[in-house]
Amino acid sequence: MIDPVLLSVLRGRFEQIADEMDATLFNAAFNPIIAEAHDASHGFYDARSGDTLVQGKYGLPVFVGAMAFAVRAVIQYIENNGRPDPGDIFIFNDPYDGGTHLNDFKLVQPIFHKNQIFCFAASVAHWHDVGGNVPGNYNPAATEVFQEGVLIPPVKLVRRGEIQHDIIAILAANTRLPMSMHGDLNGQLAALRLGEERLQELIDRYTSATLLEVLHELRLRASSQMQRYIAELPDGIYEATDYLDNDGISAEPLTVKVAISVTGDQLTLDFTGTSAACSGPVNISRSTAEASIYVALKHVFQDVAANAGVLDPVTIVIPPDTVMDARSPRPVGGYTETILRVIDIIFVALSKAAPEKLNGCAYGTINALSIAGHHENGSRWVMFSFFGGGHGGHPEGDGLSHGNAPISMATIPPVEILEARYPVRFTQWALRNGSGGPGTHRGGLGGLYEIEVMRDARGFLFGERGLYPPPGVADGQPGALNRFHYDSPGEFAGLSSQPEMISKMNGIELKAGQRVRLETPGGGGYGAPFKRRVSDVADDVINEFISVQQAQDDYGVVVDNNGTVNTSATVNLRNTDNHS
Repeated sequence: MIDPVLLSVLRGRFEQIADEMDATLFNAAFNPIIAEAHDASHGFYDARSGDTLVQGKYGLPVFVGAMAFAVRAVIQYIENNGRPDPGDIFIFNDPYDGGTHLNDFKLVQPIFHKNQIFCFAASVAHWHDVGGNVPGNYNPAATEVFQEGVLIPPVKLVRRGEIQHDIIAILAANTRLPMSMHGDLNGQLAALRLGEERLQELIDRYTSATLLEVLHELRLRASSQMQRYIAELPDGIYEATDYLDNDGISAEPLTVKVAISVTGDQLTLDFTGTSAACSGPVNISRSTAEASIYVALKHVFQDVAANAGVLDPVTIVIPPDTVMDARSPRPVGGYTETILRVIDIIFVALSKAAPEKLNGCAYGTINALSIAGHHENGSRWVMFSFFGGGHGGHPEGDGLSHGNAPISMATIPPVEILEARYPVRFTQWALRNGSGGPGTHRGGLGGLYEIEVMRDARGFLFGERGLYPPPGVADGQPGALNRFHYDSPGEFAGLSSQPEMISKMNGIELKAGQRVRLETPGGGGYGAPFKRRVSDVADDVINEFISVQQAQDDYGVVVDNNGTVNTSATVNLRNTDNHS
């Protein structure tokens, strides 16, 4: 049996190496979505199965499950084409093999020791633009993957340490921003080089046999922890259903449904009843679906080590050809919106079994906004960004206001960076008061973003939660809906226009001086609103988080703008039959 102190030391060292790889890319990348927002991830994967061994703490957790599928795609390539050589690195972005969408380029490197593959190191990062119909690639009108960008299957980017410049030439020819592509790719290569150096140092110090024993033990412990946590849940079947506004092509909503069965120390998640694969780009591949399930469970069981053992006691049932099992060439560009819905329904379902472990749902959309045009010299600019919203109230307090989506450790790109890089001006960047879901613990507030373009441009929005708000749990109420407005083409009418598809819009023509405005959802509440402390409601009114009318209607508290509570009126209101 391995010494527990050594186990702890080596677990920390593995994680530190992956963290260093994250930091290397973040510091080197040209693209703000990587450099500032940290839309990337690094880790180590099993040499035979591709299962996750270790992942860094600062990248996107959703990549953990997806990258295991990416490594398996490389393992399959090796089985079909022969053993790789030391110094080989594979590159691809196939969303059906490696998960997610075309912007996420995966680099996978076999790490050798004594002429044997010890493990695989992998880097994945969101490239700024990879061709397709829409700058930034969130094309809400796509009906097949070919309209979303260039698709690269697993190929060798580096052979025996030599970069294949013809592959790079193909990549550069299929992006509107080749300089960004070169910078991001070189950052990923640098991260892999550092990871290999650090891992070889570790092998030399502790031997490969010891490290493999540690990695095996860490997986066993993660699996054992998960089994213990599941066994603490009451046996039963817990269901939840939610909806996507539409697929960007048809106005019909799409159903995402789960039934979670708890039987002893085993968990089954059955997504039967989820809508069939759709025409528009909110489909996800099975690998992406499993990654989102992993992330949801890690939110609930937080101290379990981040490796494949998390899913060992979990059975996943995903019916074929649904929006959670898309096959080529179904479009998948808006995968983020669907995985957020998967996470939400798992939260809601498990809250019925263990409300003390769950929180209200977060705002549930990244609101992928692209604004693109040309500089005076004719060169292109593409501002792609995602935007924040409120997180759900939880057993210990109110939800985070203006946070990022729960699929990642990413940060929202700073306004100063966006204004410095692109001809835009933010005329508003603020909290959206009144948007948090009512509850004993209130949902966090969404954001208000108003953007003025300084040059003629076109805008594209890919969002969600315009029709179905983020749910609360344990009697908490939903947060506010998503809202998007823009100046009509040729007019300055005060942001009077809204998309026909509510949360999605393709090709908004914007003249210099015109604006777009996002009002993002707040998080769902936790617990019954009338159980919220009166003093907390008064503080919310003073801070302008809620209005006087909301205090009365949602919380049964009669209070003025100065926070002075009418105690007798409040007691009477809270004791009425309607609010008992």
